[in-house]
Amino acid sequence: MLVIPYGKQDIRSDDIELVIDVLKSDFLTQGPMVPNFEDAISGVTGAKYVTAVNSATSALHIACLALDLKPNDLVWTSPVTFVASANCALYCGAKVDFVDIDPKTANLSVEHLKQKLSLAKQTGNLPNIVIPVHLSGEPCDMVAIKALSKEYGFKIIEDASHAIGAQYLGLPVGSCNYSDITVFSFHPVKIVTSGEGGSALTNCPDLDRKLKLLRSHGITRDKDIMQYPNDNEWYYEQVDLGFNYRMTDIHAALGLSQLTRLHEYVDKRHEIAEMYDQKFKDTNLQKPFRDPANKSALHLYVIQVGPAQHERVYYTLREKNIGANLHYIPVHTQPYYQKLGFAWGDFPNSEDYYKKAISLPMYPTLTVDEQSYIINIVNKLCDE
Repeated sequence: MLVIPYGKQDIRSDDIELVIDVLKSDFLTQGPMVPNFEDAISGVTGAKYVTAVNSATSALHIACLALDLKPNDLVWTSPVTFVASANCALYCGAKVDFVDIDPKTANLSVEHLKQKLSLAKQTGNLPNIVIPVHLSGEPCDMVAIKALSKEYGFKIIEDASHAIGAQYLGLPVGSCNYSDITVFSFHPVKIVTSGEGGSALTNCPDLDRKLKLLRSHGITRDKDIMQYPNDNEWYYEQVDLGFNYRMTDIHAALGLSQLTRLHEYVDKRHEIAEMYDQKFKDTNLQKPFRDPANKSALHLYVIQVGPAQHERVYYTLREKNIGANLHYIPVHTQPYYQKLGFAWGDFPNSEDYYKKAISLPMYPTLTVDEQSYIINIVNKLCDE
């Protein structure tokens, strides 16, 4: 039996045909397809401006820089996330700290954030940027986080790498109604894929201009921001220190085609999740939280089991060709971050989550037979 992976892309003939069209065109990069993809992302999210880049990690990096993050400034994020959510601050020479999660949602805890901000104000160590992470595609409490940003003066980057297609209080995640910048990922296991890729969204024209400068070496042909503008067709200026974070037209074509099926993919993930919910309702598993006021993108379906059974359940699923995974090892426990002064015990809710969490297969092409097989194995383990 083939291994059932925890996540998997769905590539169809329409995707292939659009990519082939680009391969036959005059532009493999810096052509029309990237702006087309950006416009389509704007269309599904309502954000005014979109900058497509080669990864969500790149998007996080330039988002920090666009918000003027400087060496020795401070960024706070969740410990339960991929390391890129924290690394982006270190790339800028800034410092990183974490806010423990809410055990119910596994997202950054607003109560812990309030407490930490109050203490930080007393010590003069408030964050410049807070990066809430919409883990598994379940939106964070952005109303509360936005209110705290106004009170304490920090900027917000939504790490929505898991959450394109999600809705928060009736608005698409990515609208930037509650943040300065929102970041998406288009990695193959995400909701839609461009192969590799990401994007940074904003409603601020100045931030958009900065993001696009940083994406491509800090080079511009815009006379309004040149130091020595002239009318020569060939003339350009480097006005900032940017990077080669551009997305190719090949990747953008795949992403653009995939984006036409965004809502289909999210709805299918909800069907799969509802089947898991139903079949696990009489077990002692902790099923993933979904706020009825919102709509999760359901990038992941994470169950939690007792710490004493965690390894046994994980390895049994693997032995049965079920590609269970673990999202995530808390960032502060990584050796690199321990060298920065973090240690086990710093964020107990995140560490407890890590000892119990297992991601089950969740992707639109998961078949009924495959899901039934997974459910039967999990239920047998629960009975034991």
